[in-house]
Amino acid sequence: MKTGEVKIINKGLEDEMEVWGYRPCLWKMVLVGMGAVCSGGLLLLLLYWLPEWGVKGTCTHTSLRDARTLLLRTTDEFRQWFRAKVHVMLAPGRKPFDSFNLQSTAQLPNGDGDHGVSAEEHHGKFAQRQPAQIHYFTHHSTKYYWNDETHNFELYKGLEDVNVSCASVHSDHSSGLSKMLQDYRRLFFGENEIAVRVPSLFKLLIKEVLNPFYIFQLFSVILWSAEDYYYYATAIVFMSVISIATSLYTIKKQYVMLHDMVAAHSVVRVSVCRGNKDIEEAMSTELVPGDVVIIPVNGMIMPCDAVLIHGTCIVNESMLTGESVPVTKTSLPSLGEEAARRYNMEEHKRYTLFCGTHVIQTRFYTGELVKAVVVRTGFSTEKGHLVRSILYPKPTDFKLYRDAYLFLLCLVGVAGIGFIYTIVLSIMNKVPAKTIIIESLDIITITVPPALPAAMTAGIVYAQRRLKRVGIFCISPQRINMCGQLNLVCFDKTGTLTEDGLDLWGIQRIEDGSFSPPESEAAKESLVNSAFVACMATCHSLTKIEGELSGDPLDLKMFSATGWILEEPTEEETALHNPIMPTVVRPPKHAIPEASQSNPLTQNMELSEVSSCEIGIVRQFPFSSALQRMSVVVRRLGERHMDAYLKGAPEIVANLCKQHTVPQSFTETLETYTRQGFRVIALAHRQLESKLSWHKVQSLSRDLIETNMEFLGLIIMQNKIKQETAGVLCELRKANIRTLMVTGDNMLTAISVARDCGMVRAHEKVIIADAVPPKDFQSASITWHYTENPAQVVKDNQTVEINLEEGMYDKKQTLQEQSYHFAVSGRAFAVITEHFPHLVQKLVLRATVFARMAPDQKTQLVEVLQSIDYTVGMCGDGANDCGALKRAHSGISLSELEASVASPFTSSTSNISCVPNLIREGRAALITSFCVFKFMALYSIIQYLSVTLLYSILSNLGDFQFLFIDIAIILIIAFTMSLNPAWKDLVWRRPPSSLISGPLLCSVLTQILTCLVFQVLAFLLVRQQSWYEIWTPQSDACNVSSSSLSHSQNTTSPHDHKNIRNYENTTLFYVSSFQYLAVAIVFSKGKPFRQPIYKNWPFMLSCIGLYTFLLLIMLYPIPAIDSFLEIVCVPHDWRITLVVIVIVNAAVSFMLEILILDIILWRLVFRGNQGVNRPTEPSSAATPQVANDRWGSSFLSWLFCQRNKAPSVRYMHLALELQDDSDWPPRPSTVTYASDPQSHISAPL
Repeated sequence: MKTGEVKIINKGLEDEMEVWGYRPCLWKMVLVGMGAVCSGGLLLLLLYWLPEWGVKGTCTHTSLRDARTLLLRTTDEFRQWFRAKVHVMLAPGRKPFDSFNLQSTAQLPNGDGDHGVSAEEHHGKFAQRQPAQIHYFTHHSTKYYWNDETHNFELYKGLEDVNVSCASVHSDHSSGLSKMLQDYRRLFFGENEIAVRVPSLFKLLIKEVLNPFYIFQLFSVILWSAEDYYYYATAIVFMSVISIATSLYTIKKQYVMLHDMVAAHSVVRVSVCRGNKDIEEAMSTELVPGDVVIIPVNGMIMPCDAVLIHGTCIVNESMLTGESVPVTKTSLPSLGEEAARRYNMEEHKRYTLFCGTHVIQTRFYTGELVKAVVVRTGFSTEKGHLVRSILYPKPTDFKLYRDAYLFLLCLVGVAGIGFIYTIVLSIMNKVPAKTIIIESLDIITITVPPALPAAMTAGIVYAQRRLKRVGIFCISPQRINMCGQLNLVCFDKTGTLTEDGLDLWGIQRIEDGSFSPPESEAAKESLVNSAFVACMATCHSLTKIEGELSGDPLDLKMFSATGWILEEPTEEETALHNPIMPTVVRPPKHAIPEASQSNPLTQNMELSEVSSCEIGIVRQFPFSSALQRMSVVVRRLGERHMDAYLKGAPEIVANLCKQHTVPQSFTETLETYTRQGFRVIALAHRQLESKLSWHKVQSLSRDLIETNMEFLGLIIMQNKIKQETAGVLCELRKANIRTLMVTGDNMLTAISVARDCGMVRAHEKVIIADAVPPKDFQSASITWHYTENPAQVVKDNQTVEINLEEGMYDKKQTLQEQSYHFAVSGRAFAVITEHFPHLVQKLVLRATVFARMAPDQKTQLVEVLQSIDYTVGMCGDGANDCGALKRAHSGISLSELEASVASPFTSSTSNISCVPNLIREGRAALITSFCVFKFMALYSIIQYLSVTLLYSILSNLGDFQFLFIDIAIILIIAFTMSLNPAWKDLVWRRPPSSLISGPLLCSVLTQILTCLVFQVLAFLLVRQQSWYEIWTPQSDACNVSSSSLSHSQNTTSPHDHKNIRNYENTTLFYVSSFQYLAVAIVFSKGKPFRQPIYKNWPFMLSCIGLYTFLLLIMLYPIPAIDSFLEIVCVPHDWRITLVVIVIVNAAVSFMLEILILDIILWRLVFRGNQGVNRPTEPSSAATPQVANDRWGSSFLSWLFCQRNKAPSVRYMHLALELQDDSDWPPRPSTVTYASDPQSHISAPL
């Protein structure tokens, strides 16, 4: 396949794919058909498992235009292959927004009634020529259409495809589509429905049964049946049926749950505009991009993504954001600078109603309907994306699973050796061909254990159950193991580290151009008429829902602090009075005379109190996280002019104000509060020109209003740290897990909270990387500010002042002594990512605080951390963290709302104490997976050794011996050894992430050698015994004196044709049975990741029961059991010898595991790979023991070639590089310019 012929679809997006075209090839299909017949269908299975082989094996390569089958491959690290069939559709035009490619209709994109005529004209022309043939394919519920211009397949999302500006949404798309045009667009966009099809049980069954594991089991069962091992074959079939039934039930249940969640409100009746003010009722499934829908007064569940063009809506977006706070959506700007911008759903989300969100109320003005233009439908909507991410999750990339396959391949290799050995041995002994085939294939089924996947899953299922008990719910169980490897956790601040709500600490107003002293009360009577309180009372997005004030918690606190009352007009009043102001705020009753209280909308202007106090909100510009501000236009009753009030981030508000109104001490005052961790909001005011009418205000852009403001002062809000936060962060630090804060809040507030909760410790310095984009021929630059530890602030946990400026800066300090943290703002992060890509990884290695981060930047940060080999956890409240929660290896949402379906884990406790719990369980589950895998591998090898030794004397284990070992010992042990709960503390050491790691391989290999030595020893010893002979039914070794006599009689008795009953078989059966138990106990480790073995009572009872049973039948044989297990009688002395062999075997296994692995290898050789964050011992601790350890470590590291081995993970490699870099971290108050490729630091400022 030539690389030049590959095309990329979804370029630059998360689901970017390479695509190749193929067409069917007759001779290849004939060959494959013949191969399938000759292989008994195995070739078809192979082609089913490997789509790329399936396509290449039956098709020939062709251009994408002529392709009938496509081969797709994802460009991410997983490189998944998919095949897709190309379909052909007949349509009047080639693109959904072509308007039938006719001149007459091109002038009428609004569908003003002439579309019907145009369509008829078109059909008249269309009768003479063929309709356009459009090639398309469907992949993951998304259709891709062929584009002749780009010579590639493309995805049609919706209205954004035609690059409409905000103004053109109003001018060209506001009157709706004709029925004909709607039908035409539906050909491309399909039904507006997020259809989660629940597959039939038969389909699910076929998909499940065709899993390679079950095919291997089927092969094993057929083979065992051919050998007459019916009991064991039946047991395996029974287990497989239960496993398949459980799996089908779980998958079906998940599909049904998702279907019910999506289908609940997916089909509704909507009112659609048809041009010329015609309104008709239609089903929501008929909607297409460009349709205009009317939002009813009492609200609705949105069936699509639509942008508001008239009116205002109050929306609950908890389905998408995880925050149940009602959000105000206003109409898209039609004038001004913003109207000229291209409409973008992400950028203009404050005007967009998203699919699945609940419109609670609409605000409208008499004669005007609340209208919205449909932007996206079906799976292209935000809700559609969310559902697709659940339906088609990315595979879990975890080293454990990749290594498990490698390990299985090694076992297959071992099986191959046994396979060849068996064939050679059988041919030498002239064994019949049928027996040779069966016995050699049997070796493969013994070496690769069929019960392995079930045993591996058990540990995860138990961990999931334990997590559920502590209030952590999981939708992606495979990620539990991944939690055991977390070495970095990102935390959102508000609602995660700190309390959700804010308390008003005080206000600081401006008087005569400077700050007045802070005041704790805003509800004083003396302040009722002040612009400051008027701004607090009006500049918010609060609304009344069922009589209760509802909205953003910050707005609620601010408004309630004024003591004012908010009153909204009823629907009847709106219609009657045609009011200019839909919402009114006024001071409490005691401030207004009785007469005016009956009607808040009174037109009587004689009462001066009413006219001076009641304020009507005329227009609202909702809060935008991109702009970091919100504003309102209001009118005091009785006044001719209107006022604009603004609130937002202090730095932003100060820039929008006339400079002479901003106090000179603004920066110092702001820093004083933010350093203490207060959240500060600035207020501003502007009197608008009296000529501005209500209608003009409705069409003004916010840029024209939010300028030339007068600074009013600051609101200081206190955001208390949750009481669990500091303890959890301390526990994580001790466990060698790095913690970061990623917040949308102010930089200094974030640094202060980081210090207060222990993320940044008292003696550690914080370096703020302040980056500026290129401007006026000056290249991009980063200024490095060193912050001081604020000793002047009186707080309960404050430490002595430490000056971190240049005088204290010493490059000779070691990395640990010279502890520093970077703090980066969202703006700086964007500049550094674009202009300083070589610095990004260096920064994130030591950055702890990320402030003013946008939601997509949080996701970007997670990706950067993952690129330097961190295993990243993300903990947030779900509001802005959805992307990061999904992208992280382990996302933990503290919100139980629907948006948390995007997060693998959801905690019912709203604090971060769930994080250590999850990591503890993850570590326990990971170690359990290793234990089970090692045990199952050893079980295979032990059985393989027994069978191989027995094959040398043309014997084998009996059917019931296999049954006893596999059911009574292996299954019971494998399923109970997974029950160890997690250890109560998080230790600094992390479990290994790979099966192919030194300690684990040493563990497995030493145990294999031990088992091999003792099995061979027992096998050879039994043949050296004085009573030993070739066993016959007349042999009686229990009574040695009569054995010779017995041997001479009854020589015609029938002999076991399979040669199961013999002394070697009995000896190896006893020894191997005890070996299974010994390795199970040796591998079932407790500390430091799991509770001790004696706490797992089902496992202990199983082991004690099995040991008792085996010792009993070995020392005191029971004829019935001996007969059932096909064991022969051996002398008592030999039984005692076997007990000694078994005890010595167990002791050696235990000693090797504990001494070699836990003490020597873990402590001295392999501990170096645990990361750079491990707490270092003080130098005074250099005792003789430590010196010996160091000497031993050096010697063994040299022995195992670990001495000068570079770290395997990139972040450690980077840390070592920076340790030797004399220019890092940059010196205080210096600047780095982007123009310099080496990023040398310029002279200090």
